[in-house]
Amino acid sequence: MKNAIVLTGGIASGKSTVTALMQLFGFRVIDADKIAHEVLNSSSSEIASTFGSEYVSSGVVDRKKLGSLVFANKDKRLELEAIVHPKIRAEILEQASRQEKLGKPYFIDIPLFFERKSAYDIDKVLVVYTPKEIQLERLIKREGLSEQEAMQRIDAQLPIDRKKAKATYIIDNSKDLAHLQSECERVKEEILKDASSS
Repeated sequence: MKNAIVLTGGIASGKSTVTALMQLFGFRVIDADKIAHEVLNSSSSEIASTFGSEYVSSGVVDRKKLGSLVFANKDKRLELEAIVHPKIRAEILEQASRQEKLGKPYFIDIPLFFERKSAYDIDKVLVVYTPKEIQLERLIKREGLSEQEAMQRIDAQLPIDRKKAKATYIIDNSKDLAHLQSECERVKEEILKDASSS
């Protein structure tokens, strides 16, 4: 996927805000999270039979309840991934093939890209970086989780500093919105420059 750039980072690092800003700059974005939500609900009968009917209500998966189960139990998380990941990947590749025809750089927002690197043949990666202590604070505030629950979710991912070390582009989201906007502007210019020279 020549024109694809993965947009990733840690949980609560500010990927959604960066995605919105990059869309304002005219970049197209394939949202793996949105695809995952759709896949999760279309797989509700498999989820009910694997984990129990209490995780599904009227054909809709109770994501918070299921999240509490899978983030506390690695085996359950792997079972869930075996159900949903092949379907998510197929949909991402389908959307990406349409974007490639346009011949312009575009983003695929994949929160767990480094954890699933073998699933996608993409070289360029933009990491939204936030120090772990800020991730923790934001996650507790955003999701209403306990500190222990929030740490389980952060620890289920590759450490943010290791993601940063593997990045092609880095956006630092450790300060305020104005700083984040200037970081997005800087990276936008880098991406356009790289695209014009390739």
